[in-house]
Amino acid sequence: MAKEIIHTDAAPAAVGPYSQATAVSGGRTVYLSGQIGLEPGTGELVSENFEGQVRQAFANLNAVIEAAGGTLDDIVKLTLFLTDLSKFGSVNAIMADLIPQPFPARSTIGVASLPKGAQFEVEAIIVV
Repeated sequence: MAKEIIHTDAAPAAVGPYSQATAVSGGRTVYLSGQIGLEPGTGELVSENFEGQVRQAFANLNAVIEAAGGTLDDIVKLTLFLTDLSKFGSVNAIMADLIPQPFPARSTIGVASLPKGAQFEVEAIIVV
């Protein structure tokens, strides 16, 4: 198995021991690391606003997907992490605006905290 690391400056640099995305040869399945609502240029949260963080996290995810040669249509699995599950409906509404149908598989997990005090994180698997 050959592994290809995908990196773009259009998304925030990793803040730990991981890559923005990894592709494995023998197909083109790409496993994207989680993205939070960081601005790529500053590495700081876009705002304290939950919806703003969700939109920025998806923008960052999209930048990594494009660096891997894909589009949002290529997402086959999403995993969402929320520090407040009462905001689940808000995430669904934003996703409905951003992610094309047919929608990918998805899991949503409530967590106690996320890096840099983020309120939301999203990770994906794409096939291109």
